[in-house]
Amino acid sequence: MNAIDEAHPTATPERVTLGDDVQSLRERVALASFIVVPFLAILAAIPVAWGGWLGWSDVVITFVMYGLTLHGVTVGYHRLFTHKSFKPNRAVKVVLAVLGSMAIEGPVIRWVADHRKHHRYSDKDGDPHSPWRYGTSLRGLTKGFLWAHVGWLFHAEQSPIEKYAPDLTQDRDLVRISRMFWMWVLVSILLPPVAGFLLTWSWQGALTAFFWGTVVRIGLLHHVTWSINSICHTVGERPFRSRDRSGNVWWLAIPSGGESWHNLHHADPTSARHGVKRWQLDSSARIIWILEKLGWAREVRWPTAERIAARTAPTL
Repeated sequence: MNAIDEAHPTATPERVTLGDDVQSLRERVALASFIVVPFLAILAAIPVAWGGWLGWSDVVITFVMYGLTLHGVTVGYHRLFTHKSFKPNRAVKVVLAVLGSMAIEGPVIRWVADHRKHHRYSDKDGDPHSPWRYGTSLRGLTKGFLWAHVGWLFHAEQSPIEKYAPDLTQDRDLVRISRMFWMWVLVSILLPPVAGFLLTWSWQGALTAFFWGTVVRIGLLHHVTWSINSICHTVGERPFRSRDRSGNVWWLAIPSGGESWHNLHHADPTSARHGVKRWQLDSSARIIWILEKLGWAREVRWPTAERIAARTAPTL
């Protein structure tokens, strides 16, 4: 069994209902609102800040919310639940699933199914979000890039959970958290303005915290996440052998929590660390390291010199 197959065993569990495998019109309308509104807020961010509607509390709230929800996706949704890069205790598992849900990128089990399908067919027919979907011409790549970045989210057909994430449907905690996704969305939306009000004791503080800590933060996080699908499968260095066009994009490393060291990830999907050189910042791997040191994570799949050497592309 290879590393990709390890991430999604084929045993068929008892059926658990977590939504249809076809996206409804209502879901697509809701998705569009969570894409368009934050994007417009990002465009308005500079003039709003220039007009004085950005205080220290807004900066702190936005930074904290971005960091928590980003690593909920990178450490939780991605490296833990999708690829089993480490084994956490129950509290860590639940916290990561909730924080990932608060990124508003979909319920954890649905997200995992999509990403496991991506790895199985990466940059080939069947990949949900390959930028090479429409060919290598300028027109085809432009269309494919937009598809990989955001267009694929509106595709009616969903990745079958029973095929790609049967193991997660056997975890009662994750099933419950997935079913309560709507509640984590509300928490993610309302927590920044509540924090802004408590820090400033003013409705203006609550309003600006909502703008920066909720709307702008969601928009930035979404586009950084989608950039791994689009940018990191179009450009970047490829020092490791992989079956696709995944590349390392250094300037996305910090905002993506280390996810943009994408070439090694596709060469060795279960590795807990994606940036393997000292200068390759990978905050997600550092968090896993801390969890391991605290005794809250075990059996961490750290990259070894032998595994790295075996996956290094030959130099010409």
